[in-house]
Amino acid sequence: MIQQKKGLWLVLALVMVSIMMSVPAVPLHAEDQAEGDQVIRITAKRFEYIPSEIRIQKGVPVVLEFTSLDRIHGFTIPDLGGIRTTIEPGKVSRVRIVVPTVGTYEFHCDLFCGDGHEGMTGKIIVED
Repeated sequence: MIQQKKGLWLVLALVMVSIMMSVPAVPLHAEDQAEGDQVIRITAKRFEYIPSEIRIQKGVPVVLEFTSLDRIHGFTIPDLGGIRTTIEPGKVSRVRIVVPTVGTYEFHCDLFCGDGHEGMTGKIIVED
C-alpha cells in the first residue's frame, strides 16, 4: 500500500512538473532592466531560498536575480499578480517588480523539488 502511494505521488509530481514547464515564463532580458534598478540576488537550493526574507521600498523598481545550486525550482508570488519564473541550474533568471503597496507578500517554489518542497517559502516585506 505504501509503495502504491509513493508511486502515485511520483506520477502526480511528474505530471505537475510537465504542466508547469509548458507555461512560459516571461524572462527579464538585460535590455529590460533599467539603469539604477536595485538588484537582489537570490539563491535557490533544495528546499530553501537564500535570503528567504527580502525587504524593499514601496514603488521602487527591483530586479530579483535567481540562480539554482542543484535542480530546477520555481518561484511565484501569488498576491502580486502571480509573478513567477523558473530557476534552472547554470542559468540566471530575472524578474523585475515594482510593488505599489506596503505589506508582506509570501513567495514559494511552485515546481515540486522533492520531500521538503512545501517548506521552500519566503516573504517580501514592502516598506514605505
